[in-house]
Amino acid sequence: MEAMVQAEGLKKVYGDVRALDGLDLHAPAGKVLALLGPNGAGKTTLVRAVATLTRPTEGTLRVAGHDVRTHPEQVRRAIGLAGQYAAVEPALTGRENLRMVARLFGHGRASTRSASDRVLEQMGLSDAGDRLVRTYSGGMRRRLDLGASLVGAPRLLLLDEPTTGLDPRSRNDLWVAIEELVAQGTDVLLTTQYLEEADRLADLIAIIDHGRLVASGTADELKSRAGRDVMDVQVREARDLDRAAGLLGEEATVDRGTQRLRLPVSGGADEMLARAQLLAGAGIALADVALRRPTLDDVFMALTGQPAETADDTEEVPA
Repeated sequence: MEAMVQAEGLKKVYGDVRALDGLDLHAPAGKVLALLGPNGAGKTTLVRAVATLTRPTEGTLRVAGHDVRTHPEQVRRAIGLAGQYAAVEPALTGRENLRMVARLFGHGRASTRSASDRVLEQMGLSDAGDRLVRTYSGGMRRRLDLGASLVGAPRLLLLDEPTTGLDPRSRNDLWVAIEELVAQGTDVLLTTQYLEEADRLADLIAIIDHGRLVASGTADELKSRAGRDVMDVQVREARDLDRAAGLLGEEATVDRGTQRLRLPVSGGADEMLARAQLLAGAGIALADVALRRPTLDDVFMALTGQPAETADDTEEVPA
């Protein structure tokens, strides 16, 4: 299958830091690829390399068939980029923001107007197009920022944590906007700290750790790699967490914020009941016990050694 992004042996070194360490990645055209990984895994560095904002130290990287080293200008013509924060001018209207970007893309007057109108319609902002952006909600600003990356009609849209900081309703609205873009034929490469975002939007998911690809596939394929069912336990008293973890064994992971423990189990409901009885027999009061199929969070934990909830995706990328 034709690759929209193809990386082979990709390395990026900053002094003693290997942000990318021999990364191999194939992002086929016509798909949405989500990049997951713990803090410092190399996701943002990869996006910057794809966007020609940083030059790889070693290896090859091709985007839409163009080498980022030898033909960066052709790569830039093929992509649109929306970063972690909305880069829009609050003193201008939404329409003026888009027209400014269109002129920077080299559009003439007529095509600038048509491109801006088209994008406002795509993002559901036509009614707010002539309002100053300072009056927009956070979700509207993110949609306008996403729209600005579409003015040049890119073949590939790069989204670096597109819903960071949004409330659940605004996040869902942006998901719908992204899904509509994909339905219209736009390829998407996104990084995200929300596993449900990857589960909903992505055709394929790549998990990166220490600058290397550790797993890739569909959400269902990755979940199957986690293997066993998961026992979820919530204790009533936070002071019982460590004692409960000791009784459940070294595979148990603790979430102190929710007072929950997770444990992979092979024996289904029978094993869950036996372990719950073990905890109750030790005088540990339980608020909730459940058995569920593995999630992407369990895959993340199994492959990177840390829960996704503590893996803040804001990478330190040297200038």
